[in-house]
Amino acid sequence: MKHTPLEDADEDHLVRRTAQGDRAAFEELYRRTAPWLAVRLRRRCADEQLVAEVVQETFLAVWRAAASFAGATTGGSAVGWVWTIAARRLVDAFRRRAHHAQPPPAVALDVAPVVAAEDEALAATIGDEVGAALRDLAPELRAVLQAMVLDGLTVRETAVLLGLPEGTVKTRARRARIALREALS
Repeated sequence: MKHTPLEDADEDHLVRRTAQGDRAAFEELYRRTAPWLAVRLRRRCADEQLVAEVVQETFLAVWRAAASFAGATTGGSAVGWVWTIAARRLVDAFRRRAHHAQPPPAVALDVAPVVAAEDEALAATIGDEVGAALRDLAPELRAVLQAMVLDGLTVRETAVLLGLPEGTVKTRARRARIALREALS
């Protein structure tokens, strides 16, 4: 069986070769996707150590589960599959962190909340009126819109990232659109 040279292989082909135990294909997949994956994870988590751990866990899972990748037969791509694994790992890491977190000894009530970088970028990109309407959305509605609009995630990817059922994501996206429409009318 003749293999496509690694530099000419697409990511789907690299995953299939990884499933056959091809370490060079796995290394090429890592080289191509790890930097992009880390950037995308940093948009969701500012903790560099946690991002590095999630990237490592993701590629360990890719190595172990490459044979389960269905690819084109399910309408998915290898990159989407890797992102889905990473999103799940990030959600798991957030849950572990929340479970083990100790409350701070004292909370200063007069500290102003820090505006998230995504919120600043969103406000700079769109007008004040739309930015204000977005800021007034309930956090769970805003999170769905940010994932689907800013990150360009599908309903399924958003559900995985936020740890929600797909139906809940659809409902929240609809509610967010209605609330924005009402706020802007």
